[in-house]
Amino acid sequence: MMEWAYDGVSWVLLRWHDLWTNVFGNSGSGVLDTDWAWVLAIVGVVITLRVILFPLFVKQIQSQRAMQKLAPEIKALQERYKGDRETLQKEMMELYRKEKANPLMGCLPILIQMPVFLALFHILRRPDPDQTANHTLYGWTEQDWQSYIHADLFGAPFWSTFLTGGDQLAAVDAASLNVKLVAGVLGAAMILTTFLTTRQMILKTGWNEDPNQRMIQKVMLYGIPVIMIFSAGAFPIGVVIYWTVNNLFSLGQQQYVLHKYPPPAQNAATKPPKPGSKAHEKMLEEQREAEQRRKELAPKPGSKPKPGAKAKPGGQSKTVADANGSEAPQAEVKGGPGSGKNLSRAERIARAKKVSGAQQASKKKKG
Repeated sequence: MMEWAYDGVSWVLLRWHDLWTNVFGNSGSGVLDTDWAWVLAIVGVVITLRVILFPLFVKQIQSQRAMQKLAPEIKALQERYKGDRETLQKEMMELYRKEKANPLMGCLPILIQMPVFLALFHILRRPDPDQTANHTLYGWTEQDWQSYIHADLFGAPFWSTFLTGGDQLAAVDAASLNVKLVAGVLGAAMILTTFLTTRQMILKTGWNEDPNQRMIQKVMLYGIPVIMIFSAGAFPIGVVIYWTVNNLFSLGQQQYVLHKYPPPAQNAATKPPKPGSKAHEKMLEEQREAEQRRKELAPKPGSKPKPGAKAKPGGQSKTVADANGSEAPQAEVKGGPGSGKNLSRAERIARAKKVSGAQQASKKKKG
């Protein structure tokens, strides 16, 4: 099923290795030998993939910007067709088509990278000293196989992992401590760069206002690095090199593209506070107080207008009891200078409490 990916990735890897072998030679005379030819071959796979994916990555950012601009309209559609999912989907698809936004574009680069990573993982894990057959699969020659088996990075073979046993390492004169140190440092770099890549994208595009989408962002930011802490020990050093270098390229590429296509500007006065912050808690408290005032000032269901209360234009008139028990009209709720529109928050709360207390005193007197 994955043969096409194995063949393609292997062909790219071997062509880059041939190039750097011709440059460095194969004498084993020092740093510039076949060991580093394999390192640069892995880097070459990253470069090839990044060049191919760059146009898709630009389209991904453009699609994200279009989705951010459409967020208010999408929210309005969700409110309008709250109970009609079919109509909502049709209206949203029409909006996407009209504005040339594709919500699936954000997943496309990742979907393309996954087969490449899985293929490279399979190809670089396959060669080891215990493997005695199938040396020439996926375009490899016996010389390529032996070269990879004995190549290492600072004493750690490319096929080895943090968990590789000492018996296998002894076959190529490699020390277990060397392998664990190199694998540990590279694994830490892989996890750190994965976190930084995701963090860079989230900070540049902003946290999603939808709680479910925000939770997905948090899982990607913190969950994936945590999972990698426990799984990185099973990754061959060659794969860890690929992942780390790929993350470094992503950081540079994202910085360039996000600078060229910045997120939509937000008005600082209307920008919602970050969930969990003190400003967000204060906003929720004010919303609760506003809802409570609305309930207190709203007329009771089935109540009739009181005699002598005249409606004023531009607002709803209410009556309150004065000190002598008589009822006097209160300033209208909506519109006008007495409506409370221009009052401070403390003054609005005091007015609401005063009205509520006056209403209760009037009921007790009548009762």
